[in-house]
Amino acid sequence: MWSTLRYLGGACGPARCRLAGDILRASGPTSRGPRLLCGGSRSSSTSSFDLVIVGGGIVGLASARTLILKHPGLSIGVVEKEKDLALHQTGRNSGVIHSGIYYKPESLKARLCVEGSALIYEYCNLKGIPYKQCGKLIVAVEQEEIPRLQALYERGLQNGVQGLRLIQQEDIKKKEPYCRGLMAIDCPYTGIVNYQQVALSFAQDFQEAGGSILKDFEVKDIEIVKESPSRSKDGMKYPVAVTNTKGEEIQCRYVVTCAGLYSDRISELSGCDPDPQIVPFRGDYLLLKPEKSYLVKGNIYPVPDSRVPFLGVHFTPRLDGSIWLGPNAVLAFKREGYRPFDFSARDTMETILKSGFIKLVFQNFSYGANEMYKACFLSETVKHLQKFIPEITVSDVLRGPAGVRAQALDRDGNLVDDFVFDGGSGEIGDHVLHVRNAPSPAATSSLAISRLIADEVQQRFKL
Repeated sequence: MWSTLRYLGGACGPARCRLAGDILRASGPTSRGPRLLCGGSRSSSTSSFDLVIVGGGIVGLASARTLILKHPGLSIGVVEKEKDLALHQTGRNSGVIHSGIYYKPESLKARLCVEGSALIYEYCNLKGIPYKQCGKLIVAVEQEEIPRLQALYERGLQNGVQGLRLIQQEDIKKKEPYCRGLMAIDCPYTGIVNYQQVALSFAQDFQEAGGSILKDFEVKDIEIVKESPSRSKDGMKYPVAVTNTKGEEIQCRYVVTCAGLYSDRISELSGCDPDPQIVPFRGDYLLLKPEKSYLVKGNIYPVPDSRVPFLGVHFTPRLDGSIWLGPNAVLAFKREGYRPFDFSARDTMETILKSGFIKLVFQNFSYGANEMYKACFLSETVKHLQKFIPEITVSDVLRGPAGVRAQALDRDGNLVDDFVFDGGSGEIGDHVLHVRNAPSPAATSSLAISRLIADEVQQRFKL
């Protein structure tokens, strides 16, 4: 059975993570940038570890870092299917350091986001990683949005988000001269950062603490080794075999998977429940032409509508000076399908037949149809953007990058918002922990999430 972290609050200690401690101080600031990491002297055909982490995205790398700092006596390895780290969700998001305003008060997502953003800022300061605390305005452009905006403001206060204030039209103009709006929430602690750079820095910390990273290692199977170690008199030290698609094998005592878009498939290797299923949603961004970048100073977001599952398109400055507009949210027909016509028959059939996607479509049909329409016609997205900055025209934008979000769905078509852990079944169940769902804003919350994962590992494996 899978369980959510909502029921594990007692395992996490105090309600708020400490912002200065082992998780940040164990490896001090360095002037060197993160280097490209490999498996060091270990060979994947002969390696053995106390703990193996599957997945080289920001959650997997943050967890590996936290675990090795907490348990320096353990041998820990990370395996990643790509030739480089943090290429997918980590490297293809908007780079926003979120404040935690959107989430239900006292929920894990709210707490982890508020804690995680403070930890990310502190970590970047320690490591010399560039970021910009450019702030965010959540803007009501219609009178009917104002009650929702005020309710969101109250929610942010309950969540402990710093510096929030409600501002009127004249103050909106002071912050964003080209933005129109009736009222807005000013979130001054929202920022931007390159999360791939952050993830590579986590990887460097991990390796410098003695960890190993094996890339180009796509996991095909996770199983108890054939010698049936648990039935031997003393047990075998490394009872779990992790095999890749090339037939190479590493052995370990325990496995933690943080597999993102493939978290459901990887977990099923150890006999886990097929639910929740991952459904991939592609988010397409537009780019504001450089000569028009003066129109946007910081992040500009719409007032969220609780009737639809995603936040809606917004304006996001980047560290390189570019302005991203978006994203939309449309079904991706391939789990790593970053182009509109990328297609995988297996991925598509699993989405249609195995998940609650069809129910989600019926529940949000008009929203989904509108998102598809906007994805096809630039002018429709621009019309939405013009509600906030009327000066933007179709000729001012270009099609930009895209990312794919791993959205966990239950059988009833509900988006799974909380963290889901699963341990497998049978003999292997005592040796495996699957992170089935690490929902947005996972990058912002990555250091806080890594503490929860480390606590769960400690509890389950008695390290």
